Amino acid sequence: MARTRPSTSARARVRTLAAVASAAALLAVTGCGAADMTKQASPFAAPAGIKTVTLSVQSWVGAQADVAVARQLLEDELGYRVDLVQTDEVPAWDALSQGRVDAIMEDWGHPDQEKLYVHDKKTIVPGGDLGVTGHIGWYVPKYWADRHPDVTNWKNLDRYADELRTPESGNKGQLMDGSPSYVTNDAALVKNLGLDYKVVFAGSEAAQITQIQQFAKEKKPFLSYWYRPQWLFNEVPMVEVKLPAYTEKCGAKDPKAIDCAYPTTPLQKYLNADFADRGGAAAAFLKKFHWSEKDQNEVSELIASEKLTPEQAARHWIGTHPGTWKKWLSK
Repeated sequence: MARTRPSTSARARVRTLAAVASAAALLAVTGCGAADMTKQASPFAAPAGIKTVTLSVQSWVGAQADVAVARQLLEDELGYRVDLVQTDEVPAWDALSQGRVDAIMEDWGHPDQEKLYVHDKKTIVPGGDLGVTGHIGWYVPKYWADRHPDVTNWKNLDRYADELRTPESGNKGQLMDGSPSYVTNDAALVKNLGLDYKVVFAGSEAAQITQIQQFAKEKKPFLSYWYRPQWLFNEVPMVEVKLPAYTEKCGAKDPKAIDCAYPTTPLQKYLNADFADRGGAAAAFLKKFHWSEKDQNEVSELIASEKLTPEQAARHWIGTHPGTWKKWLSK
């Protein structure tokens, strides 16, 4: 399923989330704190002769699902010790380049970092397609869109701004985002499209999910930055608002001038170059790790909705999908 990513997709990723099962919970399993590891010597740098792999953990639950399954198989099937380090998206690239982590399992597109580290410094190498296609957009609940079909076109959003006012948005409609650390175009889009809305941050993916669930329980309207793949669509059906079509020309603009939709992005893996050369079976396994949106959502929902630990969710998926993961171990 190899495809060429949009060169400007870095501006497209809404960097979600401290997942419902939160990265802190995932890291607690490993005994690893959530400190920014890019500014200190990594305690997980693999000592000579010890089979150790260090994976970067992003805060959204889909990425946690990738890491949970990879970690379990590396430990159980290949005999590695796997350490996890929580990093935000851009610092994760710095850590990977420096060898503080060995792999990023899910990247939504960072062309500036890719140019610097992959093409110029050659300290990072592509690890292959994850098999999952990501897309960010603005979404409204289906129960509201069914009553007001025109709300799914951005040109009509101002008609409904009054219904979407909150104490946080004041006299404007609320466009709900996740964490302030996410790299989004939403503030630029609101300004450049002349919309009567204010971007309000829920604080994390978990908080955003809780807010969406509460709105849905009360059948209230909402407009939210959201993305696929995401298990919450199974619980709260949502419809995407049509924004001006994405083009490469629009995506290449200064971020403050963006006035089009987010691109669709085949999600990628990246490996530290030295690890890719000398990582043996672990590096080979991570390059072959390739699953579907359905697979990822299954594990994500077990973590975020069913409240299983990442280890429990991974073991459940591994136990029921041997035909998928055994291919990742083949030579």
